[in-house]
Amino acid sequence: MRVALVQTNPEFGEIKNNVTSALSLMESVQADLYVLPELFNTGYNFVDETEIEQFAEPATGQTSLPLCQFAKKRGSFVVYGFAERAERVFNSAALVGPSGTIGVYRKVHLFDRENLFFAPGDRGFPVFDLPIGKVGIMICFDWMYPESARSLALKGAQLIAHPSNLVMPYCPDAMVTRCLENRVFAATADRVGQESRGGIDLRYMGMSEIVSPSGEILQRLSTDNEEIAVLEIDPELANNKKINSRNDLLADLRADQYSPH
Repeated sequence: MRVALVQTNPEFGEIKNNVTSALSLMESVQADLYVLPELFNTGYNFVDETEIEQFAEPATGQTSLPLCQFAKKRGSFVVYGFAERAERVFNSAALVGPSGTIGVYRKVHLFDRENLFFAPGDRGFPVFDLPIGKVGIMICFDWMYPESARSLALKGAQLIAHPSNLVMPYCPDAMVTRCLENRVFAATADRVGQESRGGIDLRYMGMSEIVSPSGEILQRLSTDNEEIAVLEIDPELANNKKINSRNDLLADLRADQYSPH
């Protein structure tokens, strides 16, 4: 599986330009799976609910069309973050491929001011069995909860696509542990740049990365540049949950012992 990290610097509210800019990067490389940041089309730092209402769109909205066209032309798959307009507004990530939109994940663990604008995800953590491998999705702050990646691993994910807008310094190193404790690959696609709006100043740290099931950082991008990188991985490596001859990471789970009561 050739995985592309697409690290962008979106301008808030400029959906058409942000999508065009991301596609320009994507056109420069050939990959089986392209992973873009969280809310890559709108930007992240919303001021009020009016802006959310203005920029949210359905899963098959204006952003999906050019990405579906790209996926069809390339015979590839794309995971991207966007504000999803449904019965409520969700911080979501869509998976599209040559046949169109395949599925949507809604962010379960909302971070800070996201709670003012988005409803928490209500569909759990999905894994998609694609011709290139089994791909699960989580978004940004989901990394803070070990249950997120563990849920995806238990459902058979070989790679976790992880669209992000990172403002805390911990995630790139923490994903080493998430991959190690689940024996999965992860592709964290972050953004770069700064958004100062409504008295809130956010700086994004970049450092998009691919981590292996053994916790090795296979690829890590810069802290401040728009860029793209492709890495070939063998998703089958994530099927081996053996630590040694006597320990199997998932078979040895003692769920009956983990109750807080």
